[in-house]
Amino acid sequence: MSDNVYHIYDKVFKKILTLSSKAVINLINGLFDTDYPTDSTVAYNWTEFENNELRRILADTILTINGKYSYHMEAQMTEDEDIIFRVFDYGYGHADRNRRYAVNMLTNEDGYIEKNSIESGCELLFPEPKIIYLYSSAKAPDEYHLRLNFGSQGYFLYKVSTFKFLETSLEELNNRKMIILIPFQLLKLRALMKKERSEENLKALQYLIEHDIIESIEQNLTLNNITTDDARRLKQLTHRLYQHIYSHYDEMEVLNVLTDESLILDIDIIEKKHEEEIAAIIAEKDAEIKALKDEFAKQQVLSLLEEIEALKAENARLKAAQKQS
Repeated sequence: MSDNVYHIYDKVFKKILTLSSKAVINLINGLFDTDYPTDSTVAYNWTEFENNELRRILADTILTINGKYSYHMEAQMTEDEDIIFRVFDYGYGHADRNRRYAVNMLTNEDGYIEKNSIESGCELLFPEPKIIYLYSSAKAPDEYHLRLNFGSQGYFLYKVSTFKFLETSLEELNNRKMIILIPFQLLKLRALMKKERSEENLKALQYLIEHDIIESIEQNLTLNNITTDDARRLKQLTHRLYQHIYSHYDEMEVLNVLTDESLILDIDIIEKKHEEEIAAIIAEKDAEIKALKDEFAKQQVLSLLEEIEALKAENARLKAAQKQS
């Protein structure tokens, strides 16, 4: 797979990780079996490198939750035996940048750190890793192992589990609230459509878009698993992937139009509804301000009338006094 093609999926994956903290926390909970509240804070630890064309690329995706717990996600399109080394390298880089000093870490005779240690040292805290296989024609393992040899100090087995997107059912994705991965559902029919773009396959793709993707997004929006803006952006990213994977086929002309209508026009409806809600709020506030202004003006008029009446009374009193004198 060329770098340019890979970067499209890599960029989309990194885009979905910039959705609302609610959506991202739900993904973290689903991937790592955690239970963080959806109002937890998410900090991004992006790092960059330059490729052969000297273009800057976001390398690793490490998120820190509530300023304490870090998670490293690597999205892959193909099986890669060397991925374990990159994950370890990125994890070490993150741990090194966030090293902890003056940590009590006295070990016992078996090499394990005692709970009540008294000696000080340094600690490297690695993020919890996960390799996400979005699409792979080869059979990816459930877990990668890297044996670390520390000589006389012994060995440590570094393990990284995998998440296989294409082998995960739509029901499980929704149950685990991992909805922000939904644009990659388009990859399920990628090989089939490349082989044959029959009427039956075209209908299957249309059903996948309208039912598996759009309905799932709308259901999760209703369930408050994502925000309105999340839903809009997920449909935009789905449309972007669709354009990349399928729209260039001649047989897709009719479906291209239907896809534009179901994704783009629906986005416009959401935005219009959002704009109408804002306009209604503004109109309500304007009415309140006008009412306050009218009331203020009324009070001002009454006050002026009272002053005028008082001046008239004072003027009449002065005239009466002059006549008496």
